[in-house]
Amino acid sequence: MLLFSCRPFPSPCLPIRRLLRCRCTYSPTSSAPYHESFARRMALAGIHPHHRIAVGVSGGPDSMALCVLAAAWKKAVEGGSGRKSEDKGSVSPGFVEGLLGVVVDHGLRLESAEEAQLVRARVHGMGVMCEIATCEWPNGRPNLWHLQEAAREIRYQKLLDICIKQQIGVLLIAHHSDDQAELFVLRLSRNSGVLGLAGTAFVSQLFAPNLKYDGHNFCRYGILLVRPMLEFSKNDMYKICQGSNHLWVEDPTNNSMQYARNRIRASLRCLSPDGAFQSELQKLIYACRLTRVCVSNACNMAIKQSVTTTEYGYAVIDLEKLDPQNVDDLCLSQYLACVLQFVSQRHRPIRGRAARLFMDYIRNTPCKGALTVAGCYLCAFPRSKSTKILVCCSADLMESFSGEMSYKCSYEEQPPPVPEIDHVALEARLYSNQFLQCSSIPFLSHKSSTDVLNRAKDLNIIGDFSLGKLLNLQTEEHQKFITTTEHKHEEQYLEKTSFPDVKVLCLWPGETCHFMSRFLITWNTLEAVPNGICSYDSQKGICQHCAVNQDGSLAVRHMFDTDWLFLAEVSRIHSVEENQNVSKVSSVKLKDDELLKHSNYLQLSATKALEALRSIPASARRTLPVLTNSQGDILSIPSIGFRWCPSLSIKAVFHPRVPLGGGYTSYL
Repeated sequence: MLLFSCRPFPSPCLPIRRLLRCRCTYSPTSSAPYHESFARRMALAGIHPHHRIAVGVSGGPDSMALCVLAAAWKKAVEGGSGRKSEDKGSVSPGFVEGLLGVVVDHGLRLESAEEAQLVRARVHGMGVMCEIATCEWPNGRPNLWHLQEAAREIRYQKLLDICIKQQIGVLLIAHHSDDQAELFVLRLSRNSGVLGLAGTAFVSQLFAPNLKYDGHNFCRYGILLVRPMLEFSKNDMYKICQGSNHLWVEDPTNNSMQYARNRIRASLRCLSPDGAFQSELQKLIYACRLTRVCVSNACNMAIKQSVTTTEYGYAVIDLEKLDPQNVDDLCLSQYLACVLQFVSQRHRPIRGRAARLFMDYIRNTPCKGALTVAGCYLCAFPRSKSTKILVCCSADLMESFSGEMSYKCSYEEQPPPVPEIDHVALEARLYSNQFLQCSSIPFLSHKSSTDVLNRAKDLNIIGDFSLGKLLNLQTEEHQKFITTTEHKHEEQYLEKTSFPDVKVLCLWPGETCHFMSRFLITWNTLEAVPNGICSYDSQKGICQHCAVNQDGSLAVRHMFDTDWLFLAEVSRIHSVEENQNVSKVSSVKLKDDELLKHSNYLQLSATKALEALRSIPASARRTLPVLTNSQGDILSIPSIGFRWCPSLSIKAVFHPRVPLGGGYTSYL
């Protein structure tokens, strides 16, 4: 028998929250199935108690239940046969080894700071170390329509930052089966296909938005985001908290009907009190997830066999190895999305007309003409007789997003990336592959949401009652979505009064930048250049005669077609006079012997650069980084080795923020 006592927290600053204090008569064995299921899910993810783990904690019943299970799972091997986590710093006595709770204070309500302190104290009381991450909103609070999306984005960024600083490779999030049901209906109302209806991943790899310095190099940092509670319902969360005598808080915003998920949650609660509808819905979601796992595996295999990436930032698809005519639409659309997202480094889903255009283009072999889609430019690869497709960034993407997607890299030293992530992903893949071998995949040939629902009815996954209710929910929420979207667009139109200036990324000696989240550009400082060509100033780190900007910087942009003509012109220099005519970068007159040496060096540098450029398809050249001064004079094209002066030691390496395929993901 459960005894509930609901009472407000004494603090006058917390009038809108209610804390549930629970006493229960559960025996220790009553919670055993939850602990066993949790341990099984962690093993399925390739995670073991010796791994260092963080838990996202809001203070609600979901995250508190997750803390209970994670702490018990860790404690079960302490002093036993399981390995302890490596020593990454001191742990206070009485706290669980290798487990950290993280509370994110969004700062969107006056009482949020006090609530965060309260939640941290409760997590400490469970024997789990806990930190508070406070969000800042330099551009002001986001408007209502983007509030949840913006809060989610900054929340995950804070969680990721703490994991990196603490050298933690695994982050646990408390999403459960009721969350998946809400997301299913939400995406159903947006007419998502079977891949979208699969919901959130069980395991996914989350990458930091910026490359970070590990003391030696700039590296790609990431963590594994794991949702081990997807088999549990919301009621299970309450039972776990009650069974361990832990308090939780209820967020009042979860009751606001302004948000779509809250409306869907309320609707689902009213359906089938006996649980039959919810049971059938979970079976349907599971079937969609099984389909997505199969599609992802096929996609990863096809990428390995048919896609080649180059040091110049473009990809080549071998159509003979891919054989797109014999690839299912679902697998092909996922495959193409992975390639486009990798090349553009804009990780947004490819839907609707864009996906259909790409599939039709790639299946129409031999490919003729060109196609621009999702920030990428596609055409037949030169001299391949249209059996290969070149995929590179489009000129529009470079023009529109070069400032937004480029940034200066910080030399603030971070702990090295957690190496065990790759081992965890490898172990999880083995589990996944073994499971798929004995499973039937229901929806491989069914793309639209209507097709999926009808097929599920034919397979007796759902009955007539569930089908009807899902169609009603889809229609109702879709109409609200259309109305809300129109309202949002109207507000955005009224608020939009000016256009922001295009950002120009400038680089100084000794600095590193990440251009378009693709090229890592480093301007190394040299102590001396004893070549007799330039007059090097070791204090400024540049040649006195190279016309960098007055402040010593150079601007970074992408290559223009006219830059090729410039290199050709420079490569044909035959005299000092021609060098002076071509060169607009000599702000100080050089001596004749220096001019002669500089002319020879410049001609050789341009000639070698042209040779490298000829091996790069014309459309892909436009994505290469170029460094210029404020007058637009080209001083360096580091990807092909051109530099105006030997003292300009600037290097560019293709180092995408997110790898091809987007990292490890599992939907099992």
